[in-house]
Amino acid sequence: MQLGTRWAVGGEAPARLSPDVVGAIRAVEGELLGYDTTLWRWTLTWLEGRPVVELDDGTVIRVAHDGTVTIENGDTPR
Repeated sequence: MQLGTRWAVGGEAPARLSPDVVGAIRAVEGELLGYDTTLWRWTLTWLEGRPVVELDDGTVIRVAHDGTVTIENGDTPR
């Protein structure tokens, strides 16, 4: 595993993420409207060369071997 970076919810995602991953991040953020996320952060790590993006509430966005992007919901009701 390789550590990437952290950034605030609503902030600019790292440029090296694919448009599909950025789209998944924006979709999750869209579901968070109405929640106080001012202190929440995304954490990017790399596992086997693929990004794993985790939100402070436990939501995880992963890219599978075939390129499929999945979102695993965390603790925030959606």
